Amino acid sequence: MSTLPPSPPPRQRIGDDAGIRMLLPVGRSWMAIVAGYLGLISILLLPAPLALLFGILAIGDIRRSQTTDQPKHGMGRAIFGIIMGAIFTVVLALWAGAMLFAPHK
Repeated sequence: MSTLPPSPPPRQRIGDDAGIRMLLPVGRSWMAIVAGYLGLISILLLPAPLALLFGILAIGDIRRSQTTDQPKHGMGRAIFGIIMGAIFTVVLALWAGAMLFAPHK
């Protein structure tokens, strides 16, 4: 009578370790990474609407991936991009409005 050898333990993916995810962008939505960086430079005003857009798209991407066998991470970066993008998009709109309606000499 022959018995089968025990099956090996399931392999853990590198993106499953929270410590590694803090150091490397593994297992994250690429849109969340882009939103985070655009959020950082949104103080320059022009990237702010893009940070807002990519943050919203990243949240959708992350939520859709939760039903798959490889869920994506990066919700914090996406939310950061949305917050910074929203703040500086408003500043950009106020500045553009002030320039548009300012009295010209």
